[in-house]
Amino acid sequence: MNAARASIHRDVLRDLLARIIDGEFSAGTPLPAEAKLAEQYGVSRGTIRTALSGLEDRGMLVPVQGAGWIVQSSLNTQSFRELRSFAQWARSKGMTPGGQVHSATPRPASVQEARKLLVKPKSEVLEVTRTRTLDGRVVMLERTIYPEWMSEKIRSLPADEPSVVTVLAERFGVVTAHADHAIDAVAASSTDAALLHVRRSSPLLRVRRTSFTGSGVPIEHGEDRYLPDTITFHAQTSNASNTLSRAD
Repeated sequence: MNAARASIHRDVLRDLLARIIDGEFSAGTPLPAEAKLAEQYGVSRGTIRTALSGLEDRGMLVPVQGAGWIVQSSLNTQSFRELRSFAQWARSKGMTPGGQVHSATPRPASVQEARKLLVKPKSEVLEVTRTRTLDGRVVMLERTIYPEWMSEKIRSLPADEPSVVTVLAERFGVVTAHADHAIDAVAASSTDAALLHVRRSSPLLRVRRTSFTGSGVPIEHGEDRYLPDTITFHAQTSNASNTLSRAD
């Protein structure tokens, strides 16, 4: 693909993405036929198909035989003004959250993990890998590190528990009072791609987090990798109060 053609298909992809986000095409509805889109944009059907495939890689579209390209998802917004778990946020949006543990492995903490969890380096931690779903669709991959005092509690939960945060609070009295977040973008690894059903190197939104009890004891440290175009985070800032910062 030459540079000019690549630029054209990216422009088409971005415009279609904007139209989906703006609500012109809602989740579950078909896009206009490829021929119609080619006419609208003044490009070839091959260019349209390349743009649509790019949106499929991002989890926005799914090809359905006999129906064309169906909008798979629209952006959902989560605010940083309040602390809610994935499941709590999903239910507030009228969606059904789900989860599935793929591995739970005890191992020594790295130096960075030990610093985040306020434990000694090489202390035993529990690493849990879990996928999260919205209305049955996998949208996020969690890799969470728990300190030893949390391990038995986490191991006692069902592998498909939809809301770990809620169960920890109700059953064990472990309440997440505040959390630190850092957000950036990463490329999907081979493992990410297999669990999220995307191509290797697909772009993912990464949220690194450390959660604490009210007394400042770390509960967990980990990262969430979201499919693009499934969620956007919203923050309000002012010159009087701004809790966001940029970090390398």
